[in-house]
Amino acid sequence: MSPSPVMTIAAADRSATLAHFQHLLAVETDCADVNRAQSEGTVDFVLLDVRSEAAFAAGHVAGATNIPTASLSAERLAAYPADTTFVVYCAGPHCNGADKAALRLAELDRPVKKMIGGVTGWLDEGLSLTATESTTRQESLT
Repeated sequence: MSPSPVMTIAAADRSATLAHFQHLLAVETDCADVNRAQSEGTVDFVLLDVRSEAAFAAGHVAGATNIPTASLSAERLAAYPADTTFVVYCAGPHCNGADKAALRLAELDRPVKKMIGGVTGWLDEGLSLTATESTTRQESLT
């Protein structure tokens, strides 16, 4: 009998599996872990929404800071200590904005993790978003 499609390629050995998942968890977190840190008051990272200012204003995770990916620069991050870990998110699994932001932060030698799922994952967990008007948008209206 031939193997199932699942077992056509055998599972990795313990060493390879440990290395893979340790690496994965070193660069990713999820919505539930971010929410738990917020709920417990143990936020030891900066939650960074890397979507546009308009998308952020329409709804974002409470406590997040908005810096669109294109605006990530050493100057923009200068207010944060060099060892600050950033957790980035974007719209969701259909969006690679968080990946691009994580790459940019790594290029700037900043510790970073991606919150998998983004806004879509946050909502899928039954969590709510906060809507605000961004300062930039308000200033442009005056």
